[in-house]
Amino acid sequence: MNSLFASLRQLVLIFILTTLVQVPALAEEDQARDEPAAPAGWKAIVRNSPYWVSQGVYKNILTIRRWVLEESGYCSNPDRHILFDMRGEFLGWISNGDDSATTQKYLNDIRQSLHDDGRTDEWIAGDADTRGYPFALACDQPHVDLDASVNRYLGSQATDRVWGAWDDLSFATREQPGSLHDALMYIIQRRSEQNRFKLPEVLTRYLAGQILIESGGQVRAHSSANAKGILQLSPSALNDCQIKPQNYWHRLAQIDCALRLMHQNARNLQPAFDMRFGHLPQSKRNELFMLLLVQAYHGGASRVQALLDDEILAKPAEYFAAHHERFTAGDIAFGMVFHNLGRDRLGLASLYYVADVQLATETLCQTPKLRSAEFCAWRP
Repeated sequence: MNSLFASLRQLVLIFILTTLVQVPALAEEDQARDEPAAPAGWKAIVRNSPYWVSQGVYKNILTIRRWVLEESGYCSNPDRHILFDMRGEFLGWISNGDDSATTQKYLNDIRQSLHDDGRTDEWIAGDADTRGYPFALACDQPHVDLDASVNRYLGSQATDRVWGAWDDLSFATREQPGSLHDALMYIIQRRSEQNRFKLPEVLTRYLAGQILIESGGQVRAHSSANAKGILQLSPSALNDCQIKPQNYWHRLAQIDCALRLMHQNARNLQPAFDMRFGHLPQSKRNELFMLLLVQAYHGGASRVQALLDDEILAKPAEYFAAHHERFTAGDIAFGMVFHNLGRDRLGLASLYYVADVQLATETLCQTPKLRSAEFCAWRP
């Protein structure tokens, strides 16, 4: 009997010891499944970069995008790629190869060369499916023609002018049509008088810039994502504005709908924005909010909302809010996106869009017709 009890005690002890050894191993496996894998490649470079690197990023990205839009600087020859780092600083350029594979090889060669020369701490080879680092940007983007877009917006040709009626709006006549600019100013004035939309005055200028970047002012612009018209509105957005399919390309309807969407985005984002950045000086706060509204038009208000209040995505905003004196409003807007690249479908295109709209508005305000107009005198 004593032998039997001893055997039983031994079995129980073995079971307990085995269980104590196995439980931590199981817990570690569960933890590994719950935590996302560490990012690799260019995403690791983004995740590991300190927030302070966003100092100057807005001005730097504007510079390289200006070269692209104006076919100037290092993009005076469109058959090139330019390379830049996480701060948007220009690092070098290549002439394109005879095909995409050769061009990619040239890009990787200069990436390694920049690293070997100490001009960048890290480099990542790119290929057809993987973004490399330093980042590369093609100079050849034929869908962007600022000069032609400005001419359409200002109604330089009779075929680009507009007239007609929409909802309770009635603009110009068949005999005396007006420009898109005059139509935009008319609609904003009417809606302001009706107290229908409450939007920053400077929005007028940015919305004009969006018309140039979204469609080049072309009435029948139609994207591969099925966005339509001068402001590239999706069918769902057009339906929300109660616009019937036969009026999808109606320019007055497009402007009116875009104003409505901007109003909704501003109303939805304002509480989270004020909570995060309400302590900033007014001019800086207004400029930042305007840039985020442009970002929301491009990528959706919910995505910008996440940049303001999501537990993970709002970490950069938390830092910039605490140290805003070190950054411009543009740096903060771009930094919030940059440090989340690769998350929530955020990419470099998100930065390019806002930069392009800013550059388009500057181009409009350099034209003789608008240079001294109130349209260009407004400030955030």
